[in-house]
Amino acid sequence: MNQVKPLEITDDEFSSLVLGAQGIAVVDFWAPWCGPCLTMAPVLEAFALENAGRVRVFKLDVDQNPKTAEKYDIQSIPTLVFFKDGVLAEIHVGTLSAESLRQRLAALTED
Repeated sequence: MNQVKPLEITDDEFSSLVLGAQGIAVVDFWAPWCGPCLTMAPVLEAFALENAGRVRVFKLDVDQNPKTAEKYDIQSIPTLVFFKDGVLAEIHVGTLSAESLRQRLAALTED
């Protein structure tokens, strides 16, 4: 099934859904009180829709899921963490434009 919206996940789901996934996964570490996180949300939603079947986009609320945030040393939000075949590929702190997301995806899918 193609994922067309970012999927909200928990600490308990992180390992199976992100680390166990094949292909590209992007995890948005965020919180509902974070202004820049809310600004990033529609950009990520559009990116997920545009790349359905090519990339999985997840959202992890750092307040509700501190274990995973701590594991990846998330100090500021939003932080986007990119995985390729379950392996950490890149961490970006702050917001990203749609074009920057596309460029990162292109770089991760190059062979």
